[in-house]
Amino acid sequence: MHELPVTEGILRIAIEHAEKAGARRITDIHLVIGDLAGFVDDSIQFYFDILTPGTLAEGAKLHFHRVATRLRCWECGHEFHPPERDWTCPACGAMGGEVRAGKEFYVESIEIE
Repeated sequence: MHELPVTEGILRIAIEHAEKAGARRITDIHLVIGDLAGFVDDSIQFYFDILTPGTLAEGAKLHFHRVATRLRCWECGHEFHPPERDWTCPACGAMGGEVRAGKEFYVESIEIE
């Protein structure tokens, strides 16, 4: 359910920028979503389809670019993509690390007419 306010924000941002550019309509919206962001593409699409009729974004296509989780080991500095929930460094066996990628969530670009 937390995708509803997020989708409202996406729509608000896209419409605001499209209006500033004098667009007649928005054709595509490109989103970047990290695997740790916790958002489900299908849920965002579902709410987008409900929210857009009658707006500049009606009929626009959402494009989802997923960013894989990448950690930097606190012990040895090795960067790695952890499988699922196992954050054990494959180089030294230490647990955890600094999140270097995977928390992203933003509108990368919009295409307009």
